[in-house]
Amino acid sequence: MGYLYALLASLLFGLNGSTTKVIVEAGLSPAQLTFFRVTIIAVLAGTLLFVTNRRAFRIGRRQVAVMALLGVAGVALIQWFYAVAISLLPVGIALMLEYSGVLLVALFARFVFKERVKPRIWLAIGCVLIGMAVVAQIWASTLSPLGVLAGVAAAICLAVYFLVGERQVASTSPLVVSFWSMLFASAFWLVFSAWWQVEPQTLAQQVPLHGNLGALALPLWLLLLWNGVAGSFAPYLLSYMALGRLTATAAGIVSASEVLFAFGFAFLWLGESLDTVQVAGVGLVLGGIVVAQTARVNKVVDLDLASQDLALGNEPFAAAD
Repeated sequence: MGYLYALLASLLFGLNGSTTKVIVEAGLSPAQLTFFRVTIIAVLAGTLLFVTNRRAFRIGRRQVAVMALLGVAGVALIQWFYAVAISLLPVGIALMLEYSGVLLVALFARFVFKERVKPRIWLAIGCVLIGMAVVAQIWASTLSPLGVLAGVAAAICLAVYFLVGERQVASTSPLVVSFWSMLFASAFWLVFSAWWQVEPQTLAQQVPLHGNLGALALPLWLLLLWNGVAGSFAPYLLSYMALGRLTATAAGIVSASEVLFAFGFAFLWLGESLDTVQVAGVGLVLGGIVVAQTARVNKVVDLDLASQDLALGNEPFAAAD
């Protein structure tokens, strides 16, 4: 069941990339979309914690500053840079660029935290760099430079989030970390997203789904609700369930399938496609990511924004002491 949960989580996250692109093209800015998304997740995570274990809301004073860092430098900016990248690049390429942050995590762990990292990380770096150069077709400059920069920035923020976040998960529940980081992310974009400029009638407007689903339209509020609930919060829970049943390495490798799902849904829904050379580049990048996932001993990076160290035996809904 662990593999099923992990694959379903990756499928929902992969589908959410195309949903995000449709929402941004409907007129919402990446910042506004990010505000609505993280707010929905914070409310749902807070509600679940309130029902299952209210003590989990308690965190130490020192943790507050760390959670604020996770919420702003991690969640808030990851989601924003990713939304910007998606608005300028094919969905799968944007996600692939973000997920390359696993290399930065391994390198930072090796040279800053002095963790044991296997030599295979250098093979992973080579595969990812060459693969991304092929996908981006740097010799032809077919991709938006700003979109590529946004994707790389998302990768850097992803690395920051997991390097700090995995140390918080060691002492408290992953769900608690998600709640507080999403709450601080929501507070950040409450100030800077200009959400108040979104008129109520805008939320009610019918949004064409574009591409192969262009004949269909849904209200914007429903797409936002899907983005936050089925496209974000539900996959988080599925990831927690999977991580309780799989080894750390297995969970991390399966999570890489999110990139494949993102490409697949973008092709079937939006009609976004790659040429043969780019497909080969994607395969090289995914191979490098899988190798990188096994480079750190007993640790992996999961793109679901829920870093785990299963050797510690954390339960998804464990309360903070």
